[in-house]
Amino acid sequence: MKVRGRVWYFGDDVDTDQIYPGMYLPLTDKQEMAKHAMEGAHGGEAFIQGVQRGDMIIAGKNFGCGSSREHATVAIRGIGVSMVIAKSFARIFHRNAVNTGLPILMLEHVDEIHDGDILEVDAATGVVVNTTNSKTYTAKTVSRLEQEIMAAGGLLNYLKTTE
Repeated sequence: MKVRGRVWYFGDDVDTDQIYPGMYLPLTDKQEMAKHAMEGAHGGEAFIQGVQRGDMIIAGKNFGCGSSREHATVAIRGIGVSMVIAKSFARIFHRNAVNTGLPILMLEHVDEIHDGDILEVDAATGVVVNTTNSKTYTAKTVSRLEQEIMAAGGLLNYLKTTE
């Protein structure tokens, strides 16, 4: 999967309450859930107002820490984010991203990427090209099986194709 999009940068330790505040847990409609993606994070309101389909979230270490709610990945995917790239992910967020079909990559040099930069990313190879500053990076990809699950749109869709 290859994507191109504008960067929305968030820092370290962005937890699931920041990604998807707990007060919205009763919502079940994915379009309504998407309206609250990143609402609790610093810069979240600007993100909600300006994010466009295909944009990417870039973050520091431990993205998605906190509770195990998969609402966080559902909301991010629902608002149109094509990929999340972080220095590291909380283990449960990583698993939820795979299960809900939200593409993720790990990149050590996220601090060289800034809000508004344009990235071209090949999720299969991990090649990340920042067309804004002409730098190329190699991110750590998820396993081949995880890539297949995400490409299918999540675990349930993947299981339907393997029956």
